[in-house]
Amino acid sequence: MKQLVLSEWLLTQLNQSDFPVRMPNHRRIYEVIRRAITTQILSAGERLPSTRSLADDLTVSRNTILAAFEQLLDEGYVASQTGSGTYVTYNQHDGFSKNIVNNNIAGDKSAVQSVESNAENIALKHEDSIGLSKRGLAACGAIKEYQSPVRVHNEVQPFTPGEDDYAGFPYALWRRLLNRQWRTPDPALLDSSHDGGYLPLRKAIADYLRVSRAVNLTYDQVLITSGTQQSIDLCARLLTDHGDCAWVENPGYWAARRVLEVNGLQLHPVNVDKEGMAPSTKDYRTTPRLIYTTPSHQYPKGMVMSYGRRRLLLDYAQNCKAWIIEDDYDSEFRFEGRPISSLQGMDQNGRVLYLGTFSKVMYPGIRLGYLVVPPNLVESFKSGLYELQRPGQVVIQAALADFIEEGHFASHIRRLRQIYGERRRLLQAALAPIATVGARLSTVDSGLHLVVEFDSICDDVSVAELASVQGLRVYPLSHYCMGESTEKGLIIGYAYSATEHITEFGSKLAEVIQLALRQ
Repeated sequence: MKQLVLSEWLLTQLNQSDFPVRMPNHRRIYEVIRRAITTQILSAGERLPSTRSLADDLTVSRNTILAAFEQLLDEGYVASQTGSGTYVTYNQHDGFSKNIVNNNIAGDKSAVQSVESNAENIALKHEDSIGLSKRGLAACGAIKEYQSPVRVHNEVQPFTPGEDDYAGFPYALWRRLLNRQWRTPDPALLDSSHDGGYLPLRKAIADYLRVSRAVNLTYDQVLITSGTQQSIDLCARLLTDHGDCAWVENPGYWAARRVLEVNGLQLHPVNVDKEGMAPSTKDYRTTPRLIYTTPSHQYPKGMVMSYGRRRLLLDYAQNCKAWIIEDDYDSEFRFEGRPISSLQGMDQNGRVLYLGTFSKVMYPGIRLGYLVVPPNLVESFKSGLYELQRPGQVVIQAALADFIEEGHFASHIRRLRQIYGERRRLLQAALAPIATVGARLSTVDSGLHLVVEFDSICDDVSVAELASVQGLRVYPLSHYCMGESTEKGLIIGYAYSATEHITEFGSKLAEVIQLALRQ
């Protein structure tokens, strides 16, 4: 498409498209170009106009165009060649092969990993002493395969993954917002939530997700839950039956696995590569009912799922009628570039359920999260949430709605992003010496933890134990793996550690790693 024609087309689309009022210009331009690429109006290999000429044609600042192009680069739609220009790199897939889906249905279901027989054996050993069911044993971690990597470590120490620093939370402001609700209490705030949660909060969340995460939704699709695990549990209860197959990332989030296992699902681990979840031919011989994934920041390794892989996953889910659970657990903490767009925003068939949490941004004990469901599931999920959970905390939901609407939420995120970004930089610098012993430090520019990868022969459990002796809590990467995966390394959280101590603790951890790997 010639430059002038493209500029005129973009102007037309920008004027005609129904964008949210508060969506910034760079995001609007990014969305229009992205649509042009995915619908093949702009084909692979086509050169885009220069940022300067496009800025002149659209009468916007060059920085606006640069921001839009950076987002397209981050998400793999285009590539920049020094001295040559910016080119479209995305190739439209023809859709997932129906033959693969048919083969799945007729395939060997024994390929799905099952731990039921082992669970039965252990359950028999415990039955007389504690009287728990197999499900109870799994829930409390009495079965080895169901144990979390953190069940024996309750004390939060420097570098503990999954913890955030809530010491700087604006307590006085939060108290005022809560007191405001209690001064003139609405009786409805004292009841259970009947319709998916406090309406102003659901509207505030919908506005936030629409602008910042490119989620395609109305406020009616938003349900307020008590956090990520309840959201996953609700999906498992309402969308699956006992014995159904669920794909999970490998390595992956242990708490999500726990919830799915306790609901009677048989988990099938799918390995990840640099483009995220990477199903193989063997994986396609199974037919999942659920697919659990963290595409915007894979947990724990941190990569972003590529656009092609996202399209493939959506096509596959549509063809085999699977549901995708997209866990966007820490999208607020991206320290370079623009936030990655959601998988849900690409879904044209209503197969994705999108979930997030306030526990990492606010404080862990707030126990509030949200679940965005496809339109045809809204009423069923509202009923299921009420019947199964009788959700409450409506007063806190009301205070949180004010916190968001009055701009405090955005300010709080900006402050945390600055603090955590500085801690990340300091930790990366302190751990740089580990490269001398062959350890590899992740370079992902988002999240609240870093990953150090070892060779597969290294005993990462022993390294984590050595760090614990030094008062540093890190978790072995191998504990997040299932099946035949040979991933070895350490998960290192930096949010909980005070900025002034990061360099000291990081240097101590680097010494532990160097000593362990030299032996």
